[in-house]
Amino acid sequence: MEAIRVESVNKSFGPVRAVKDLNLVVRAGEIRGLLGPNGSGKSTTMKIILGILRPDSGKINVCGIDVKERPVEARSMMGYVPETPHLYEYLTAAEYLDFVGMAYGIDPGIRKQRVIELLQAFQMEEHLNEIMSGFSQGMKQKIAITGALLHRPKAIILDEPLNGLDPRSARIVKELIHRLAAEGAAILFSTHVLEIAEAICHRVTIMYEGSVLAEGSIQELRSMAGLPSLSLEEVFLKLTGSEDTAKIVEALKI
Repeated sequence: MEAIRVESVNKSFGPVRAVKDLNLVVRAGEIRGLLGPNGSGKSTTMKIILGILRPDSGKINVCGIDVKERPVEARSMMGYVPETPHLYEYLTAAEYLDFVGMAYGIDPGIRKQRVIELLQAFQMEEHLNEIMSGFSQGMKQKIAITGALLHRPKAIILDEPLNGLDPRSARIVKELIHRLAAEGAAILFSTHVLEIAEAICHRVTIMYEGSVLAEGSIQELRSMAGLPSLSLEEVFLKLTGSEDTAKIVEALKI
């Protein structure tokens, strides 16, 4: 079952075409990696799916809902963790998460239970009543992830969700992603750490200069690149024409 469908989407910022004739489908229960160099259009694509940005043309459908025609209803089906979370830092973690739960219409008893479960997993329950302005980046990231998952969304958009997390918390998030997918959520996961994408994602879409360059399972991408036994990083460099990066890094070691 399709959970996210992007059809012939275009988006420009002045003379710059950030997204070009983009087509993308993410099915329920699938973890889809969205990879690409800086400026390839990944974050713009995610914001278009979420309805934060309006495309110049094309259609976006989430869980059977047209994002352009019914944006509020579509957003209620989605959870979003941005690369850099922007929280209401003058609130305590408890106040912020209660506000998020109220916005999604979650019953007070249920939202309290879910907050406690998630924060206990992140070892954050002792910070529940602290003002968030004093939180580290990693702590803010844990609160952002908790807020994004409170309403049990059917489509989850994650833009570099492991930023600032310690290894234990990153492991918890990875396990949580797999559990949510097993329960039927569609997950679109953007990261620059290709080892993480290789370990987590069922399928990968590689964007380059606003377009889809290649997509498929890790093994299918290896076959496309003619590198059947190598890592996703080497496949990525081959497909994006960046093989000379290794030579540059090697030269810097001298």
